[in-house]
Amino acid sequence: MILQSLVEYYEILRQKDKDGTVPPPGYSPAKVSYALELSPEGELLGVLSLRVKQQRGKKEVEAPQVLVVPEQDTRAVNIHPYFLCDNSGYLLGLDKKGKPARTAACFAAARDLHRSVLEGTSSPAGKAVYQFFTRWDPALAKGHPVLAEYLDELTGGGSLVFTFGGRFVQEDPAVKAQWEQWRASHSESPQMQCLVTGQEAPVAVLHPKIKGVRGAQSVGASLVSFNAPAYESYGRSGGQGLNAPVSEYAAFAYGTALNWLLSDWHHHCQVGDTTVVYWAADPNPQFVDLFNTMMGNIEGEEDPDHLLAELFAHVERGDPVARDLSLSTPFYVLGLAPNAARLSVRFFLQSDFGTMVKNIHRHYRDLAIERAPYEREYLTLYWLLRETVNPNARDKAPSSSMAAATLRAILMGGPYPEALYESVLLRVRAEQDNTERRTHKITRGRAAIIKACLLRKPQGALYREVLTMSLNKEYSGKEPGGQAYVLGRLFAVLEKAQLDANPGINTTIKDRYFTSACTTPAAVFPTLLMLAQHHISKARYGYYSDQQIGDLLDKLEVDNRPYPKHLTLEEQGLFILGYYHQVKARYGKANSADKNTDDGRED
Repeated sequence: MILQSLVEYYEILRQKDKDGTVPPPGYSPAKVSYALELSPEGELLGVLSLRVKQQRGKKEVEAPQVLVVPEQDTRAVNIHPYFLCDNSGYLLGLDKKGKPARTAACFAAARDLHRSVLEGTSSPAGKAVYQFFTRWDPALAKGHPVLAEYLDELTGGGSLVFTFGGRFVQEDPAVKAQWEQWRASHSESPQMQCLVTGQEAPVAVLHPKIKGVRGAQSVGASLVSFNAPAYESYGRSGGQGLNAPVSEYAAFAYGTALNWLLSDWHHHCQVGDTTVVYWAADPNPQFVDLFNTMMGNIEGEEDPDHLLAELFAHVERGDPVARDLSLSTPFYVLGLAPNAARLSVRFFLQSDFGTMVKNIHRHYRDLAIERAPYEREYLTLYWLLRETVNPNARDKAPSSSMAAATLRAILMGGPYPEALYESVLLRVRAEQDNTERRTHKITRGRAAIIKACLLRKPQGALYREVLTMSLNKEYSGKEPGGQAYVLGRLFAVLEKAQLDANPGINTTIKDRYFTSACTTPAAVFPTLLMLAQHHISKARYGYYSDQQIGDLLDKLEVDNRPYPKHLTLEEQGLFILGYYHQVKARYGKANSADKNTDDGRED
């Protein structure tokens, strides 16, 4: 399905392509630095720079221009010339590699190729190239007056093309027709049924290189390859691509489409070490723009919260999210990761666009939790995954497999991975509040992740009364998991009593006892309650804390239900959530309408 979807997208690109940037079969894009201007007799008249200025960060640099040229397939250390576009070693017999014999062999191979393709051509441009390779002497190249000014740049490794009469030779219709005819007649690929199109066609022995995946080789990596007998089918020994026959057209189409997607930042983003590529089975750019908005891939000064709120308001009302956009259009998301000279497929997700929009909306609803006024309303995937890593670590990349599984859960509406939930619990246990480093044990993001993960667990329905956006004061705590939630609330009240008694204290019970209270309450809470009596007697408004503690102990019914010796992972999450809700309720009362507080005063 991956290759088939990419082939279909290539055909969509070709249909909407008006400026010729998407190459047809037999052609490929190439970065070209210079053009060699020829006379009708094949003499070298001049050298033209094709470099264009590009903004890279704060600097403006000159970069090669991307042109569509005759296909340039994979070339390793073997001598393999390209037609009409190659480096100076092949087109001029001149380079800086210090191997004159090899350079001469490269030029000879290029000369034979061009004379073979252009034999008998009627095109003036084709004749000029034919005559150039007939007359050019590499031994005299260094002393040629036209090359003297550009000698260092030409031999620097960049690609060169030919121009004739102010036009690129590779764009001449007669030359293109001759190249396509020569290419078809020289194909040695066997005819087999293509696994992608189902048609009998020449099979691609080597598949195209895919460029643009972060961490992969700069020259490109293979999505489909067979490089050892262990991976080959019976009777296909040495055939490489014949083990899974894909036609030359299908291989070219999927490679071109994937490389095009990876060259456009609108169509891909980074999640951990996985490059995520996405596209719709429709040329309308609004699909990708909306997907980027929902996933937080927004550039510019626009407020992402405002954009998301506006978009999801349409979803909730059942209104169209955009004009002329069909929600039944198939949408694809492909995750690729580097693996030496190859690419690993982390995931491939497909659904109609409307379903993905609803799943992403549900994801943000599940994450919704009370927050500070300065915090963003919507936690995007990037910030969620940051909650799972050590903020003091040099490498802040999240687990690759966990990141991929989390994205899958968001887009497909399934349960979040256990690794996400456990990573958050691990960070809560490991970290302490530190004002100087701006780190916090329990953050809004971690509480939101715990809430969302518990909601989507099979037993999540049992906890719905407390898996809310803010504190549920009326919750009795008698339901499954309720005792843990109330214990979390109680811990927050005990901490507040200590802070009232000792304003500005450096180390609180949260720093010393939170992890133990969250995992083994029976061993900690009796001690905390004894400490609380001292804090209550010392604080000015201690009787309010005493009243709160009494109310929560009534909910716990400790006489009938002793403190649990151990809390399960789910109960630990409920404990943290109860603590977070109680703390936020404490700080939120100053802005509440009735100005009432649990402890009878404003904080």
